[in-house]
Amino acid sequence: MTSASTRHVLIAGAGIGGLTLACALQRAGLRATVFERAEALRPVGAGIIVQMNAAVALRRIGLCDAVVAEGERAEQTLILDSTGARITAVDVRSLQDELAIPMVAVHRARLQAVLRAHAGPEEAVRLGVSVTGFEDDGARVTVTLSTGETVTGDVLVGADGLRSAVRTGLLGAQPTRYSGYTSWRGVCPGAGLVEAGQVSETWGPGARFGIVPIGHGEVYWFATLNAPAGAEDAPGQTLSVLQERFAGWHAPIARLLAATPPERVLRTDIHDRPPVRHWSRGRVTLLGDAAHPMTPNLGQGGCQAIEDGVVLGECLAAPGSVEDALRAYESRRVKRANALVVRSHQVGRVAQWENGAARFVRDALFRRVPQSAARRQLWTLVQGLR
Repeated sequence: MTSASTRHVLIAGAGIGGLTLACALQRAGLRATVFERAEALRPVGAGIIVQMNAAVALRRIGLCDAVVAEGERAEQTLILDSTGARITAVDVRSLQDELAIPMVAVHRARLQAVLRAHAGPEEAVRLGVSVTGFEDDGARVTVTLSTGETVTGDVLVGADGLRSAVRTGLLGAQPTRYSGYTSWRGVCPGAGLVEAGQVSETWGPGARFGIVPIGHGEVYWFATLNAPAGAEDAPGQTLSVLQERFAGWHAPIARLLAATPPERVLRTDIHDRPPVRHWSRGRVTLLGDAAHPMTPNLGQGGCQAIEDGVVLGECLAAPGSVEDALRAYESRRVKRANALVVRSHQVGRVAQWENGAARFVRDALFRRVPQSAARRQLWTLVQGLR
């Protein structure tokens, strides 16, 4: 049995979760090798809100301040209707000050750059190669790569996303679950267009539009729309489709769309998977979207991947066998992550309602929720991190 300090951890995927794990292992003195199918870690047109629970996790591996420096602190979160009238408003800055825990919105590429800078030497992250299969003989794990070569280590972690090859090898082929709505994401120059620190989501009939200042003079926006799975925009028509669909919605939505370069817009259907009770077997485990993919309605997908990476790093660095470490990881993570999968799926269904009467009642009920209840939910989420 290898000691914790000499373990070699193989990680499939250099997304937020995989790189967070590599950082946690590097900090603990363990060796990690990350395999990423992309040829380069290129910027993508999306942002992320590193919520307070994820900030606490990053603080445990010494990276919270570095991430905060790359983004913009959230001051207030709002839900609006299409006219711009407030449905809810939460003063998140006062809660951050009270708890001394930040909430920061950041471009995903800048977050990824911070993580990559602390994930180990250059050779620790291999680009242009993916894990296509594995064999666990009980003492070691050997992975097969897309290049045809094999690499052996002590643990394999599938951090390779929604359609994870490692998950398929571990749990078998399982269909994803389509949410019923598609999404667009973009980043544009935002100077003078939005109020600093104000994060908003606007609800309309079967559609939503989110606005998130992410620092460096940029704004991240996202849009959702009820649509059949697999639908696509005509070439070159994405922005015009959005401009038509959100015409008449409150400012600055039209200006944000007009300011966005077409090549910085991504469209993806929203999928998740029903939760599973176990995502580890032997010396193989899963992390992030490979383990518990969730819809983005709570903004917790990337945050839970960060938590996974930090907690799994702590478990693998602790004394004991690999199997003990993975059992401890599951005991700390499965219930929490799965609960957020379920809750996020439910929130998305309600937020995408089309019926006018149902939306009127929904919005009226949300307006009556006291700000203290929303603050309490954020605090509970922070407290629940083990």
